Amino acid sequence: MKLNPPMSSPIPVAIIQHPPVFMDLPASLERAVTLAEGAARNGARLITFGETWLPGYPAWLDYCGDMALWDHAPTKAVFARLRQNSIVVPGKETKLLAQFAGDHEITLIIGVNERVETGPGNGTLYNSLLIFTPDGQLANHHRKLVPTYTERLVWGQGDGGGLESVATPAGRIGGLICWEHWMPLARQALHNAGEHIHVAVWPTVHEMHQIASRHYAFEARCFVLATGLVMRVKDLPAELRATTELAANPDAFLLRGGSAIIGPDGKYVVEPVYEQERIITAALDLDAVDREKMTLDVSGHYSRSDIFDFEIRKRWG
Repeated sequence: MKLNPPMSSPIPVAIIQHPPVFMDLPASLERAVTLAEGAARNGARLITFGETWLPGYPAWLDYCGDMALWDHAPTKAVFARLRQNSIVVPGKETKLLAQFAGDHEITLIIGVNERVETGPGNGTLYNSLLIFTPDGQLANHHRKLVPTYTERLVWGQGDGGGLESVATPAGRIGGLICWEHWMPLARQALHNAGEHIHVAVWPTVHEMHQIASRHYAFEARCFVLATGLVMRVKDLPAELRATTELAANPDAFLLRGGSAIIGPDGKYVVEPVYEQERIITAALDLDAVDREKMTLDVSGHYSRSDIFDFEIRKRWG
């Protein structure tokens, strides 16, 4: 596979801002393939889905009032269903996605709920981000370092093993998950990895998440695909009670999308798209990465390695 695209050739990219079939792994996987196939047919060479898209983000952690009660039977039932519909990495689902990426010669990035089947950690779920390359390989597997706030009820802490970028025909690709974009050292690890395109996955890319995504693009001097999710009230698990106000409007958006594409100067290539099920596309001129490196390079002439030391301890849980 060609790893270094001619910089004069724009890279067509696509953000899939459509919902999965919540808590249903086989149906969500089928939907992911259908959506990605459509984007690939329209020319996309890099396609990204949002945070824990398979089989959906556990928004019930924030929208169902009783779920944190100790030994709460409905919450335990929902967690069990989430666990049963999470994927093993590597496993049959990753094999299918890798084959899909190879067959269509695309780079595919997708967030997943990950479970471990055997050995240490087999009772824990992880919030993971997977990168598949056009040669049909799972090229990177990153587990969210610190689940944010209520997320700690369902996910364990990740490790440094996936703090990498991957060489692809669309340039070097990396990604971080949600509030990792406020972890300066996690950002620096990816900056050192030399990304051309960074995938930032969020539940909703609201105002502060837009700020973090734009800051990342400016700091790294790379393109950022800020990838949000869409989810409606009616998609909450039936076992848990939404607030009365939410329950009155089942078609209202809980997760509003907000996906956007940002250039290495921090400016929007595509403005945020809210409350729409859409595939968001653009063609990226990677020459812009080189142009913007002239003034700021936080892994090079702005890093001051004579003063600061930086080390990543990469171990798998």
